[in-house]
Amino acid sequence: MNPTDEQTAAADAFTAGEHLALRAGAGTGKTSTLALLAHTTKSRGRYLAYNRAIAADAQTRFPATVACKTAHSLAFAALGHRYTRRLNAPRRPAWLTGQALGLTKPLRIGTREVSQRALSNAALRTVARYCHTADVDISRCHVPRLRGLEEPGYHAELADHLVPFARRAWIDLQHVDDSAVRFDHDHYLKIWALTRPRIDADYLLLDEAQDTNPVVEQVFLDQREHAQLVMVGDSAQAIYHWRGAKDVMTGFDGRHFSLTQSFRFGPHLAAEANRWLDLAGAALRLTGTEAISTELGPVQRPDAVLCRTNVGAMAQVMQLMSAGHRVGLVGGGQGLHLLARAAQDLKEGRRTHHPELVLFTTWGDLQDYATHDPGGCDLQPLVDLVDTHGPDAILSAVAGLVPENTADITVSTAHKAKGREWASVRIADDFGPPTPPADGPHHPDAPPAIDDAEARLAYVAVTRTRTRLDRGGLSWIDHAPDSTPPPRPR
Repeated sequence: MNPTDEQTAAADAFTAGEHLALRAGAGTGKTSTLALLAHTTKSRGRYLAYNRAIAADAQTRFPATVACKTAHSLAFAALGHRYTRRLNAPRRPAWLTGQALGLTKPLRIGTREVSQRALSNAALRTVARYCHTADVDISRCHVPRLRGLEEPGYHAELADHLVPFARRAWIDLQHVDDSAVRFDHDHYLKIWALTRPRIDADYLLLDEAQDTNPVVEQVFLDQREHAQLVMVGDSAQAIYHWRGAKDVMTGFDGRHFSLTQSFRFGPHLAAEANRWLDLAGAALRLTGTEAISTELGPVQRPDAVLCRTNVGAMAQVMQLMSAGHRVGLVGGGQGLHLLARAAQDLKEGRRTHHPELVLFTTWGDLQDYATHDPGGCDLQPLVDLVDTHGPDAILSAVAGLVPENTADITVSTAHKAKGREWASVRIADDFGPPTPPADGPHHPDAPPAIDDAEARLAYVAVTRTRTRLDRGGLSWIDHAPDSTPPPRPR
């Protein structure tokens, strides 16, 4: 490759032994840049990838002096292998695990009764949330919020009840031999991180740094005294804060560089991406490749349709299937299948064990919550989808999905599309304009504020294409306050 001036500057700083943070915009060749750095030295390096597929691909691009692994694979080699027997144990229902931990009775909080099954599920989710943090001990902050118990006093009561059981579960997980709690990969990663491990390498390369869990961040930063640290990512693509991920780049102590030349798309699409970067308050701006002609306009049969939510994705799947298309869904349909089953249970008068809907006793109860409770507005699309089509139609559509490599059109949420690209993309209509706040002061003539997180998600969505983008549900940016003017039409 012929490196850009930005890549050359980063390589020079790396050769000088400095700690680096590379802010790499969409399509700017971040992995190629890291490989460029690795080829400048014969020292031993470690590349920490976001998942196994990325690690395997990177291994073909880096010199033999660099081992490409995930944090989980490092943890497994160090001590996770001791738990192999537990990793292969049969699945256990959460309520049965809860009983073994001593959770045997329901708990009444306010007007709601939290069943033993719901308490057991929440206790295990508490442990899972703890495993993603750098915290030493389990505390109230790790207890998940349950729908219907969002009020601070109710949540505090729930947390006080669950923390002792979550701590008991964590003690159980330390045992190498099989015990009450089902062991998974995040458990040995956390156990390894608590030992404050030393990674044997001269330098470390951390990919997708903007979405790093604090547990991995702590391990990475702890290597600073003996290894040169290089992190790469795009703070404007930090879209996983809701599940505990943290943008570790902004406050990183080292030299900061930017990669702004995108090799994925042309100048016209780069200009559109920069409008969303502006709304997100990001400092980065992209430059497109002149030799690539990327157009904005309607796409009748896109390679991919990107949605804001899982429910929006399901609606697209059903619409495309009814038009006769073979449809693939990124990540598969298991999550949607479980939601549809939960809706079916509620509509037939049964309690559901789905963690999102566990406190609702009937479908009417959920409908009322989604319509009238501020905490339930995000469930309204699910309620509308089920009320329109019924659970059976949704389950049938999920069963009719085909593998991506045989699909006419791929449907994805923007979150799951991150790191992916397609020739032509259409943005689904569930990417609507911002709505005024449900409460609090708001002038009727003042436009609603655009949330930074939503602008970052939109930036991810519009930058997945190479040749043509149908902005669809994101075309409202043309009328958004404070947005830069739209690119000239082509």
